[in-house]
Amino acid sequence: MTTQTAAALAGNPLLDFTGLAHFDAIKPEHVTPALDMLLADASQLVTQLEAPMAQVSWDNFVEPLESATEKLGRAWSIVGHLNSVMDTPELRATYNENQPRLVEFWTALGQNLALFEKYKALHDSPDFASLSAARQKVVGNAVRDFRLSGAELPDDQKERFADIQEQHAALTTRFSENILDATNDFGLFVEDEAELSGLPEDVRQAARAAAEKDGKPGYKFTLHFPSYFPVLQYADNRALREKIYRANATKASELGARSEWDNSQNIVEILKLRKEEAHMLGFANFAELSLVPKMAQSPAEVISFLEDLGRRARAFGEKDYAELRSFAREQLGLDKLEAWDTTYASEKLREQRYAFSEQEVKQYFPEPKVVNGLFHLAQRLFGVDIKTDSAPVWHPDVKFFRIERDGQLVGQFYLDMYARSGKRGGAWMDDARARRLTPAGVQTPIAYLVCNFTEPATVNGVRKPALFTHDEVITLFHEFGHGLHHMLTQVDEVGVSGISGVEWDAVELPSQFMENFCWEWDVLQHLTAHADNGEALPRALFDKMTAAKNFQSGLQMLRQVELSLFDMLVHHEYQAGGEQSVQQLLNGIRERISVVTPPEFNRFQHSFSHIFAGGYAAGYYSYKWAEVLSADAYSAFEEAAAAGGNVISIETGQRFQKEILSVGGSRPAIESFKAFRGREPSIDALLRHSGMAA
Repeated sequence: MTTQTAAALAGNPLLDFTGLAHFDAIKPEHVTPALDMLLADASQLVTQLEAPMAQVSWDNFVEPLESATEKLGRAWSIVGHLNSVMDTPELRATYNENQPRLVEFWTALGQNLALFEKYKALHDSPDFASLSAARQKVVGNAVRDFRLSGAELPDDQKERFADIQEQHAALTTRFSENILDATNDFGLFVEDEAELSGLPEDVRQAARAAAEKDGKPGYKFTLHFPSYFPVLQYADNRALREKIYRANATKASELGARSEWDNSQNIVEILKLRKEEAHMLGFANFAELSLVPKMAQSPAEVISFLEDLGRRARAFGEKDYAELRSFAREQLGLDKLEAWDTTYASEKLREQRYAFSEQEVKQYFPEPKVVNGLFHLAQRLFGVDIKTDSAPVWHPDVKFFRIERDGQLVGQFYLDMYARSGKRGGAWMDDARARRLTPAGVQTPIAYLVCNFTEPATVNGVRKPALFTHDEVITLFHEFGHGLHHMLTQVDEVGVSGISGVEWDAVELPSQFMENFCWEWDVLQHLTAHADNGEALPRALFDKMTAAKNFQSGLQMLRQVELSLFDMLVHHEYQAGGEQSVQQLLNGIRERISVVTPPEFNRFQHSFSHIFAGGYAAGYYSYKWAEVLSADAYSAFEEAAAAGGNVISIETGQRFQKEILSVGGSRPAIESFKAFRGREPSIDALLRHSGMAA
């Protein structure tokens, strides 16, 4: 290494692991040199660890391997995170250039027979019993994962297996990029304000600001959720609703604006590669492979679970839709309810039935009050303090916080809440740094919490606090639940601390659990202050909201079952080049399950990132599976309140923290659930919460 190269690397912010990431200094040109060094270091260590050992132990084998790979993983996660929240041509180019190198390294590591044999030797050694439960779980998971990574494949098949991993990574990245490009490209400009009848003032202000930013007159609407959804929900102009519905329903498809963003072939190729991978590992299909590290035992079990939910929800969904069609015909003059009418008609029906609107509720949820109320709840339940902290960030709107207990740092998190160009849609929590024990002490966990809410409006030069819908409040609580799972862990082994090592179909338990508090009067009193006069949410309005909580819950349940079944069956039954296309498979599911059939041009699957560009392939059912667990877990708090206490039960919160949050993936999720509830989970609470109890 030359002196000049060493100096350049010494100043590379991606190679500084002593503290927080230097988001204010990281540039695309830092990525490749940093990865050159980290990949070389990790590869050198792997070579050393491959050598024969007299005795394999945690200290001489597992710990050094985890230390080297953790640094590489952390650096690459920073690059991936920036690519998701601050996409630029330069960053995208270096991300796509380097991604194959990372895939190649991790694939080779997973297929390394020498390392696999050492993990097996440690697992089968007399010393294994003396390891902590967390370390035993790490070793057991490693043995399983080596097998799933093709370590036992014949040498002549390993090269093809590695090719599959690289091609798959490139395709899923392209899938996501196509959605982002199609979303960022679209703009619907409206010059005549009369066409915006029904739209709330803050939505108009945001659309006006977007047009001004482009140097154009009038109002601009985009395919970012906070922009297009209010049009579907409130716009009286039916043609306007249809335009934006059609654009959103066809983005990144063969019916979209640009053919180079069409995900049709990407979907087929992704599914082909997944099936080939599964076959190479001895599974009949990718669904079987996907379930190996999950709670569910087989695709048949998941399909049965989903179809049972569908049967239970069917009558409720049919009743919901019949009421909506009747209302639309009699009250709105819509003889035929089109897809671009349903959200609008549903909002009108709810306003009539429950005498309130989403827009009325929104005025009571200014961002500062909501965030402080969320922190107040977490502090009471889990005995922590949440404080503003400082750190370099990737965008001026990003905030940074720390969690302490008895004055000691527990964890930290970034909060990036607003939608913007160059930012992937949706909401998510990601692991910025995991908790682990190092020679210098405990490395505390750090999380990214990312949402896509409407940014604060600027009125007469003054930036007003962002106002959240109640659904957005629920989303924030959901992602914070993931964050708590990651940050409140007490496990010191990086492979099973926080969310690491938690079965994918159980990882939604803490997030969905937190959503329940958004419907509690004792909680909402601390979350609300009217944007104009600061008054808390009136009890009368809260009662209307709770009365409407399960409005169209049958339709909503059927929609989730439809998505989950599509995901499971497309990975279980679909044959590329067979008689049935992906679209036909989806249509068949809709015929059996759905009450509302989207128009023929709807291509929602072309932007179904969860399963084609995320971690939910043959795992989307996890939302409903974990909802059974989370609803049942929350019922413990309801029981505490019924026994004369409060739903914000400190004692129950401490037990939830001890048995669910703090243990991370150090034991099977079902054991954690039973330790908290004292029994197996029951579906009853979910049905009751959804208004579908018998």
